[in-house]
Amino acid sequence: MLSYLHKLVSVRTTCLAATLGAASFVGSGAAACTPTYTVQAGDTLFAIAEDNLGDVNKWSLIFYGNPALEGTNITDLPAGAVIEIPCVPDKVVLAPDPTPLKQSNAELTLVTGSNYAPFVDLNWAGQGMATEIVNASLENMPSPVTYSIQWENDWSKHLDPMLSNKSVDMGFPWYRPDCVSTPEDTLCSDFHFSDPLIDLVFLFFVRSDSGIVFDVDSDMHGKIICRPEGALTHDLDRVGRQWLSKGLVLLVQAPTAQSCFEQLAAGKVDAVSVNEFLGVKTMFDLGITDRIVPLPRPVSVEGMHVVISKSHWRGTTHIFRFNAGLAKLKQTEKYNEIVQRHLALFWEQIRS
Repeated sequence: MLSYLHKLVSVRTTCLAATLGAASFVGSGAAACTPTYTVQAGDTLFAIAEDNLGDVNKWSLIFYGNPALEGTNITDLPAGAVIEIPCVPDKVVLAPDPTPLKQSNAELTLVTGSNYAPFVDLNWAGQGMATEIVNASLENMPSPVTYSIQWENDWSKHLDPMLSNKSVDMGFPWYRPDCVSTPEDTLCSDFHFSDPLIDLVFLFFVRSDSGIVFDVDSDMHGKIICRPEGALTHDLDRVGRQWLSKGLVLLVQAPTAQSCFEQLAAGKVDAVSVNEFLGVKTMFDLGITDRIVPLPRPVSVEGMHVVISKSHWRGTTHIFRFNAGLAKLKQTEKYNEIVQRHLALFWEQIRS
């Protein structure tokens, strides 16, 4: 297996069927450049990406372009599954669909924050992948209504007071805790969750000379792990793992992802655990890609959701209708096209 980041800055654009034009990445063009591959026993997305796209780093393009894979273990794929191998253009130009129902004085109001690219960000094309998915789902709802999106970068205000007092109706994107094990968690007790917009892969990032591996959970016992303040932690303590409740690892929560990576580079922590995109972007921002590497086995796969307060008088109705719109979207090529465009743009910007 090639080093995860070995060729990241010089990603090649390879396709088995055809080469998409450099001007855009839209609709039927993407579909025409999507051969299929049948998973063999022992296959991983890393090996499939390297063999079919010429670059191990492009595993996420395959993962997110195949919604049926979301929630599965990317290093243990089901043999016999038929997956699509996308083609990525040399240059990505995003052209979001029109959103005629998106209006200033709207019946439905959502809140998000502009500091989480490539998912939600006012300065990102299309205002982010999650924003485009939400827009398209709302446009596809049964009996659709007008909607608007408010941008509040202080995420601590989203749940309370904005959603709890119904000054806005819905919020996105939020991770869902393990509500079976922690029903007392505020998100579990007070909010309804939509079906996942998309699943994100959380990885461990370690120093390249540390010798740390993550083949089984016990490999991390005794390690110091950093996650940013406010980030989810339920996956570290899930049933069968219980790293936190049994004191098997020491969790350090730094103010930001950058702070975590700075501590990692300085040898103050053994690993940083964040989602793939935040981790890779932070490594490049800090210029430490020669010293830090991600480990291939996922820590967890976490869905991003729309939430609404359980005290909202139309909470279950709104979630039901949104889920219907999201399901309709996922049955079309449009969903894959949105995801692939944003992923391609992310890697293009990283390596530019």
